[in-house]
Amino acid sequence: MLHRKLYQICCDGREVWIYLKDQQRMIERARIIDIEGDLVTLRYETEEEDETCAWEELIRMESIGAITQKLASVPRGDLEPLVSDDCPEAEQIRDD
Repeated sequence: MLHRKLYQICCDGREVWIYLKDQQRMIERARIIDIEGDLVTLRYETEEEDETCAWEELIRMESIGAITQKLASVPRGDLEPLVSDDCPEAEQIRDD
C-alpha cells in the first residue's frame, strides 16, 4: 500500500514532508524522484545561515514513519479573497 502511494506522489511531482522514524527527523518540502525496490530517492533543499543547500537522499521504505502533504494554502493579511464573480465569464457557473 505504501509503495503504491509513494509511486502516485512521485508521478504527481508533489512536495511532501516525510518523517523518518529511525532517525527521528522530518524532511520538509521534499520531492520523491525515484522508487526502486524498497529504496526511495528524495530531493530537497535546506537553508543554513547564508546558504541554500540542495540534497538528494536515498532512504529505505521501512524508515518512513509518516508522509504529509499540503492540500491548500491561503495568504494571510488584508487580502480580498477571490469569488466566482472574479472568474472570467467563460469559466463562471450559471444557475439556469
